[in-house]
Amino acid sequence: MIKEFKDFVMRGNVLDMAVGIIIGAAFGTIVTSLVSDVIMPPIGLALGNVDFSNLFLVIKPGLTPPPYTTPSDATAAGAVTINYGMFITRVISFLIVAFSVFMLVRAANRMIKKEVPTPVGASVVKECTYCLMTIPIKAAKCGHCASDLRASYTN
Repeated sequence: MIKEFKDFVMRGNVLDMAVGIIIGAAFGTIVTSLVSDVIMPPIGLALGNVDFSNLFLVIKPGLTPPPYTTPSDATAAGAVTINYGMFITRVISFLIVAFSVFMLVRAANRMIKKEVPTPVGASVVKECTYCLMTIPIKAAKCGHCASDLRASYTN
């Protein structure tokens, strides 16, 4: 059982996934800092000195009566709040991460070798070795007799 677990963990996909998760977590902290420390302050300034981290709505007051200046003050007083400013910040953070992942996948897809077009005059069909019907050259199963052709062809 230990050997099987070791074989599983040492497979390339698992190691690649682990590296991806670690890099993703580090990237997430960078994006969080970018949004909260670089992007949101100028937006808040443009909207009239709004601090998004302090935008909240009190649903139920706490033991100490409102007004509360920050969500942490409200929480300390026992109030129930909706912290929509933090939500807006996290949505912007998510959009930046999602766009970055999209750009990464897009670049990776462009680097993947594209399918080589069939040269002019080359055959695009072959004969099934079992029923002798004509089928597409890239077929893995015969559409006529449903035979598995992967073992019989090396194309």
